[in-house]
Amino acid sequence: MTIHLLRHARAGRRSAWTGDDDQRPLTKIGLRQADALVPRLEGLGIARIVASPYVRCRQSVEPLANRLRLPVDLADALAEGAGLDEVLRLVEKIGDEDAVLCTHGDVMLALLGYLRAEGIKVRRRNGTPPVEKGSVWELTTRREVIARATYHPPPRPGRD
Repeated sequence: MTIHLLRHARAGRRSAWTGDDDQRPLTKIGLRQADALVPRLEGLGIARIVASPYVRCRQSVEPLANRLRLPVDLADALAEGAGLDEVLRLVEKIGDEDAVLCTHGDVMLALLGYLRAEGIKVRRRNGTPPVEKGSVWELTTRREVIARATYHPPPRPGRD
């Protein structure tokens, strides 16, 4: 099984948004990033897509879900501020399906920190793993345990 852990694509600045943060959408660049993720992920045998209920996460996976004709399941375990235990339970619950999980930077950093503490090599830059908006960490399992984490930078629409 492979989990493609996606940080949502670029969204508007939090400080410039006047509504509830969970409703903050992707920017035009973010929408193009979401579209650019489709060719990267569509041929990987993905059977399930799960996203944080935040609008920016749903928008980040909708183009892929449309192409693969899959529903987007929403999970509070991927929401901003979710605890590590919630994320680990979700990963376990997914079972043996190849999946895309779309979440936020803090959730990604918590999970990657846990994996590193478990002895899995996690690439780091300036002391922390890269988690740019639109980036993907490919988490490969062996015998139902995450064994490898591979970083893929975000697409650069117009350059990829």
